[in-house]
Amino acid sequence: MKVILTEDHDTLGIKGDLVDVKPGYGQNFLIPRQLAVVATKSATKRYAEERRQSAHKVEAQREQAEKLAQRLDGTEIVIPVQTGEDNRIFGTITTQQVVDELKEQGFDIDRRKVTLSEDPRVTGVYPATVRLHQDVSAKVTVNVVANQDSL
Repeated sequence: MKVILTEDHDTLGIKGDLVDVKPGYGQNFLIPRQLAVVATKSATKRYAEERRQSAHKVEAQREQAEKLAQRLDGTEIVIPVQTGEDNRIFGTITTQQVVDELKEQGFDIDRRKVTLSEDPRVTGVYPATVRLHQDVSAKVTVNVVANQDSL
């Protein structure tokens, strides 16, 4: 029995795929749970059109992410922190602090897309990665400096 998946399935495929399944599995499990529809000629055309439109959206998002990555790549941000002996910082540097500094420079980034390669414990320069799309990312330099009040 040929069916078209309406949602991603771990073992069968992704949404819009035309798959061949056993009739009992299709009629008793996939179709009643609305995980698939019978592969009629009209359903096949409809899902092919949806897939084509989805591909255009994904490509547009990717292009937009690449443009932002070009602007963002190599950006350096400075985060002042309180320090103690041997320039050890009190507390930790969070991705929210990185996002706040990027926002001041005109970049609107979600904090969940920022990862620090290591947890800063002393003042210095640390690399961070901003994942803008599933295959587009930018490198940002985080400069952790001692706050003038703590000296």
